[in-house]
Amino acid sequence: MQLKIVVLPGDGVGPEVTEQAVRVLREIANIHGHNFLFEEHVIGGTAIKAAGAPLPSATLDACRRADAVLLGAIGTPELDHLSFDQRPEAGLLALRQALGGFANLRPINSHPALVSASPLRSEIAEGIDILIVRELLGGLYFGEPRGISSRNGNSVAFNTMRYSVGEIERVARIAFEAAMQRRRKLTSVDKANVLETSQLWRQTVCCVAKDYPEVVLDHLYVDAAAMHLITNPARFDVMLTENLFGDILSDEAAVIVGSLGMLASATVGGSVDLYEPVHGSAPDIAGRGIANPLGAIASAAMLLRHTARLDDAAKDIELAIAEVLNAGHRTADIARGARGEVVGTSEMGNLVTGALAEVADMRHAYHAV
Repeated sequence: MQLKIVVLPGDGVGPEVTEQAVRVLREIANIHGHNFLFEEHVIGGTAIKAAGAPLPSATLDACRRADAVLLGAIGTPELDHLSFDQRPEAGLLALRQALGGFANLRPINSHPALVSASPLRSEIAEGIDILIVRELLGGLYFGEPRGISSRNGNSVAFNTMRYSVGEIERVARIAFEAAMQRRRKLTSVDKANVLETSQLWRQTVCCVAKDYPEVVLDHLYVDAAAMHLITNPARFDVMLTENLFGDILSDEAAVIVGSLGMLASATVGGSVDLYEPVHGSAPDIAGRGIANPLGAIASAAMLLRHTARLDDAAKDIELAIAEVLNAGHRTADIARGARGEVVGTSEMGNLVTGALAEVADMRHAYHAV
């Protein structure tokens, strides 16, 4: 297979972790005989410094021509003084909107070797397998009007939460289809006791559920969902929610696996799929070579699964990650309670890349038998 991948390293630790993800993809291409073409462009704070805009036209054009986009991270505190539409984060929101990906898939899988890295008790953190499906193009992040104005000498800020039936229905179908491939349980998260948008959300999800009678549907208010995610995460299979709630809940879910650095995501449903680790740019550790690249590497596995339909190659990456963790190797963020070796960003990338050939050989031997 030939695949054109646009790489957007971005800001902070983004270039460091993205470099390791690309290395893993190159090794996978070599092992499986594929041809992956990589084209790198700037976005976010890096783009503002280089081209004067958070999403240069050259970057956007390249992304639109690609088969998939692999993103590092966006954001740098030194540019926080800029107006909203000029800040690094505006480039990411504009890219999501331009590519049209409305469903963000965030898997939460607890690795047995990392149970000690979670602050949760082992009996709570063990064996968790959740897929959070977050609506990505609506709600407060995109609703209009928005802004800051002055009234009688007082500054007033306002945002608009807005959803249509069509927006809710299309992401709900993504979630129900995912549940059909998993344990056939879907929890829809809203705030229907307070918000009209959530009332419409619940009504629409219930209507879509009629087309999926095999899936057990329940509803939770977002505050209750946040509590259950920490006290009883095993109750969840697929979680479906709107943009802001999904952003918060998926970050909270990182507690289960031990670190935001472990989480991957895929944005699907548009013209070009976008893949990125869940963590931010982490400027406090940027350039120190200690960032965890496993979320970026796992995002590369999702790219192979969802865009390229190369499920065996995606599994090879995931198994290689598991092998490295089982061997006791840890980056600093997941070293809590571990007795193994603490390694840096590039060292972790080396370990995963080195484990790929062994994993592929094992799988081939199994199929041969």
